[in-house]
Amino acid sequence: MGLLDGRVAVVTGAGRGIGREITLCLAGEGAAVVVNDLGTGLDGAGTAEDPAAETCSLVEKAGGKAEPNYESVSDYAAAGRIVAQAVEHFGKLDILVNNAGIVRDRTLLKMDDSDYDAVVAVHQKGTFNCTRHAAAHMREAEYGRIVNITSSAGLRGNFGQTNYGAAKAAIMGMTFVWALELGRYGITVNAVAPAGLTRMTENLFGGRDAPPDQDPALNAPLVAFLASEGASYVNGQVLGRTGYAYTIFQTPRQVAAMWRDGGWTPAGVAEHFHEVLGQHLQPVGMPAHPLLGKKE
Repeated sequence: MGLLDGRVAVVTGAGRGIGREITLCLAGEGAAVVVNDLGTGLDGAGTAEDPAAETCSLVEKAGGKAEPNYESVSDYAAAGRIVAQAVEHFGKLDILVNNAGIVRDRTLLKMDDSDYDAVVAVHQKGTFNCTRHAAAHMREAEYGRIVNITSSAGLRGNFGQTNYGAAKAAIMGMTFVWALELGRYGITVNAVAPAGLTRMTENLFGGRDAPPDQDPALNAPLVAFLASEGASYVNGQVLGRTGYAYTIFQTPRQVAAMWRDGGWTPAGVAEHFHEVLGQHLQPVGMPAHPLLGKKE
């Protein structure tokens, strides 16, 4: 018996990397999966490859059920067809994993609006598009599991990723809103910030072999749990992975207050900021893997 026996899932961006590993794990736990992937390059440009079919073949060889899908999540109507395929082929939709993404990394002063718009269209708008269509089916069934893939780039910041970080931070915000709105229908909405060596992160290792704890498959069991009936009490959470550990983030929250009866003047703020609020300034940026930057 698997955690997801009889369930039907859609996983976007499921042809390679983290999305493929999530798909294989969900299918291994008994779910039938619609494998969505355009087969594009990292920047969203088309290629002749068919990773969606490759992932489906792996699922079927392991005894599971999968159907490929080639629609673009960035198009609202196309996202509806992704969801419709799950319902038409497998009879329902229980699980949505919003994983599809591209990158166009540039520093702010080198990034143009097309770089920004393209990344936001896939990550942020794509997550909205798919969830908007999926949630309607899940509401009727009074059951659903939605897992949004966010990133530490949005939660902590990362150099050269204005577009990607903005989209991933927005996904965190949408997760909170949807958890509030959809929870009454038996639908949970959570976010996961994964880690691992994929096409998007291979440059971080400078051509070196990635350490074992950077295997993208290590993210999948957490997603499978969040997609299960047993995770009904987990809603509106942001989780992640560091090495072999699963982690949980807490939202930005007030940790200190600077009060003065009647309010403040600029001079008063300048005089007291350091001794009160200035003691709680947080670092920005993603923590580096301990092996990164070390010379052989």
